[in-house]
Amino acid sequence: MTELAQIGVTGLAVMGRNLARNFARHGHRVAVHNRSYAKTESLIADHGDEGAFVPSASMADFVASLERPRRVIIMVKAGGPTDAVIDELVPLLEEGDIIIDAGNAHFPDTIRRENALKAVGLHFVGSGVSGGEEGALLGPSIMPGGSPTSYESLGPLLESISAKVDGTPCCTYVGPDGAGHFVKMVHNGIEYADMQLIAEAYDLIRQGTGKSAAEIADIFRSWNEGDLESFLIEITAEVLAQVDPETGQALVDVILDQAEQKGTGRWTVQNALDLGVPITGIAEATFARALSGSVPQREAARASLPGHVAEWSIRDADAFVEDVRQALYASKIVAYSQGFDQIAAASAEYDWNIDRGAMARIWRGGCIIRARFLNRITEAYERTPDLALLIADPYFTEAVSAALPAWRRVVAGAAQNGIPTPAFSSSLAYYDGIRAERLPAALIQGQRDFFGAHTYRRVDRPGSFHIEWSGDRSETAIDG
Repeated sequence: MTELAQIGVTGLAVMGRNLARNFARHGHRVAVHNRSYAKTESLIADHGDEGAFVPSASMADFVASLERPRRVIIMVKAGGPTDAVIDELVPLLEEGDIIIDAGNAHFPDTIRRENALKAVGLHFVGSGVSGGEEGALLGPSIMPGGSPTSYESLGPLLESISAKVDGTPCCTYVGPDGAGHFVKMVHNGIEYADMQLIAEAYDLIRQGTGKSAAEIADIFRSWNEGDLESFLIEITAEVLAQVDPETGQALVDVILDQAEQKGTGRWTVQNALDLGVPITGIAEATFARALSGSVPQREAARASLPGHVAEWSIRDADAFVEDVRQALYASKIVAYSQGFDQIAAASAEYDWNIDRGAMARIWRGGCIIRARFLNRITEAYERTPDLALLIADPYFTEAVSAALPAWRRVVAGAAQNGIPTPAFSSSLAYYDGIRAERLPAALIQGQRDFFGAHTYRRVDRPGSFHIEWSGDRSETAIDG
């Protein structure tokens, strides 16, 4: 009789296939299944020598090939397809078995599924997995939610295949029900901001100095040796250095300037609005992608909207590039700070008790936003676990303060010369807003009271108040 498998993967597209291979390479016996058996056969034919695989043609045989408690990873499209696989699995499983959704599910769906499966005695784990197809094979960052009991059984397997930084697995228990998928969603939102900021830095240097894509690739390579060291900076240099074999031009110059998105950025912004958390950098990055795809509007604007800008004259190209580098670092700090604020707000709202320092720690390797300065974020939360604002940590306060003059020069220069920098600009506006002694929101409250009797509060005594705007303009204290 074939030895039972320790874990199973159903759904053998690229991500599922690579996760299964990763488990096998780490000495785990892996049950594999796909709706089309040809994909299962292909995996065994191409990679069967990498470890112990147990292939099955039917879902029933797949489940039967797993040891108890059964651990089943679903790697299919989010939404309806995931629900369909769960519905097929449930009658075949027994109390205490674990279903893991390792796709990019929307966290409310994960909460719904976890509640439904808990009612029939099954554990459901919504797990974020970041790192793309290469990470899935070589070591991703893994963010599992669900019950603590399920992590006792599942955690050691996930930790074994995750990326490692200084010997520490980039995988940890995140929190109950939808916490894992929520953290992955915010990770992706930060990723949106990071990518937009890098794109704006490239555009500023290109337009401000006239340097070629290849020359800017060299700049990004140099940046990757300092505080900005990260996966995204590294691959940016690779993309900018790539030559299109058909035209001989820089590849970036023949790629259509319309960025696509799969929805996690939108989810992040929508949730932030629900929670009342200002994630302006992430929001502007998401809207920048939407604007890039607004083709009819962009064509109409190019045909008729004036810029009223002079030709940009950069006297010292090296000094300007250094300004852009500093502005990029400061804006990046804001994006991460906003993302961690959102995690804190959701953790309180849903009673998840998420350890933000642990999230920074598991993002240091494997994932798309892995970066040197995540070590600094980890250290900040180790110093102050309940840190109210990441930028207020002494390291980040000093870093942003040092970059501030350059940041202001870059944003002002871009505005004067008609270069769109929505993420740089909104990040600076957030910084100035969050540190302001007094904001114009006082006027907005006066306006709201005028047209809607929404009341206002005073700086000199407690309670809510209303002005009789259409009467004698007297002030009335409002109870409750």
